[in-house]
Amino acid sequence: MSEIVVVYELDKPVATGTSAGGRRGEERSVRRVHAAPAAPGAPTATGPRTLCGKDTFAMETACWKPSGHPGAPWCPAEYASVVCPDCDAVMEA
Repeated sequence: MSEIVVVYELDKPVATGTSAGGRRGEERSVRRVHAAPAAPGAPTATGPRTLCGKDTFAMETACWKPSGHPGAPWCPAEYASVVCPDCDAVMEA
């Protein structure tokens, strides 16, 4: 399999109150963690679709690189509860 990029599908922004500068902040929590093949010729850029077929355009790329952690799960441990089951199945195959 080619290089894999971990991407986060985020929830809609939620207002977090007023920041120190007087501006209202927004926070987006991770709804689902997906795996996507890297774009051809660009191992750190995400391809257009996740392994489960979702569009990666509006997703956030994770700093976690599965290839940098041999033997570890493909996704960051703190997001294990929100891993996409379809992406996970492809990664386990």
